[in-house]
Amino acid sequence: MRDQGPLPARQARRLTTRETAERLGVKPETVYAYVSRGQLTSRRDPGRRGSTFDAAEVEALARRTNRETTARPGSAELSVRTRLTLIDGDRYFFRGVDAVQLAAHHSYEEVAEWLWTGTLRPGATFTAPRESLEAARQAVAALPELSGPVDRLRVAAIAAAVADPLRYDLSEESVLGAARTLIPTLAATLPLCRSTYADGPPIARRLWGRLSHQDPDEASLRVLDMALGLLADHDLAASTLAVRVAASARAHAYAAVSAGLGALEGPLHGAASGLAHRMLLDVLDRKNAAPVIAAELRDGRRIPGLGHRLYEGEDPRAQALFDALEELPSAHCALAAARDVVTTTARHTDLRANVDLALAVLTASSGMAPEAGETIFAVARTAGWVAHALEEYGEQPLRMRPSGQYVGLRPPQPLPTTAPGEASSPDDE
Repeated sequence: MRDQGPLPARQARRLTTRETAERLGVKPETVYAYVSRGQLTSRRDPGRRGSTFDAAEVEALARRTNRETTARPGSAELSVRTRLTLIDGDRYFFRGVDAVQLAAHHSYEEVAEWLWTGTLRPGATFTAPRESLEAARQAVAALPELSGPVDRLRVAAIAAAVADPLRYDLSEESVLGAARTLIPTLAATLPLCRSTYADGPPIARRLWGRLSHQDPDEASLRVLDMALGLLADHDLAASTLAVRVAASARAHAYAAVSAGLGALEGPLHGAASGLAHRMLLDVLDRKNAAPVIAAELRDGRRIPGLGHRLYEGEDPRAQALFDALEELPSAHCALAAARDVVTTTARHTDLRANVDLALAVLTASSGMAPEAGETIFAVARTAGWVAHALEEYGEQPLRMRPSGQYVGLRPPQPLPTTAPGEASSPDDE
């Protein structure tokens, strides 16, 4: 056998398009998309059909796109390992425990403690320190009068951070201490609707006095508390992913929560319940869902409160809240309106009610403003955000760094010139 010579002198191995696609976990069409973006270099060899690719280059691209936070094959979704929430079929679980059952039998504070520590703390309560409350209230008071509830919560979180000299301590004990004071601080900085309500626990009672002018009974408070528990976490929603990105960069817990609040504000996430609230009021006013739905569709809008990309059937959070709301006589009219919406749309679609519609029934029947659902969502989800931040602090820093896929002009490009008609102004003007 003749000596083939040292390895560098031999021709680099080439992969076929099929082999390249298999190594990258993509379709052959995607391989050529990588070529057009400049991420791979193809070559046509004499006497061979199809393009070939340098094995080392393919391997380097595979490593870049297969980090700990990766794209699922055939999808643009991110996948992050977590021990917190599992969504399986039409059920979801907090640390392996049915989340609906957990929220039905335990307070929001107890659900939060379970998410954070995996230990149930019966009778858990959260208290805001005086320094944190004063700093948050002063900051929120300086906002314009028309500021929304999430605006107030974001400012309150930043002010509470400044008042906490230990905010940069990312140990579990310190982060949990911050969380137990931040949640009541957020609730207490919202403007009061009823001056008779104090700032004591539980969170549900504190929130009610800031969301409704009506006197609550214990059943109503229990439904609100259950809603908080149901909404405490829901896997990697957009706001939770923002929190994990911040925590990956080792932002402190207050900053991570602030990132979540920023991502929450939008019609496709936290603000969705407000759209459903207004729709229900319109249905109640017209006593018929059909014209309301027709108007929504005519204006090119989707029907709020229907459908969820993670559930084929009904959102389990919605079903749990609907069942609890059945026990409130004040909610019967809004429940009937919600059923009318679902029944009317069922003629042409199989979309089921989601938690935004159920939350809208609660807020609309309790004399709350349309924005109340977003406020409930934000305060509730703070528990889950802290749990995800804690989990992320235990991972490798800066791992939430996917590679960008550049699709612009390939360099080198000439330096830009002044556009016609936009001559530079003289320095002395």
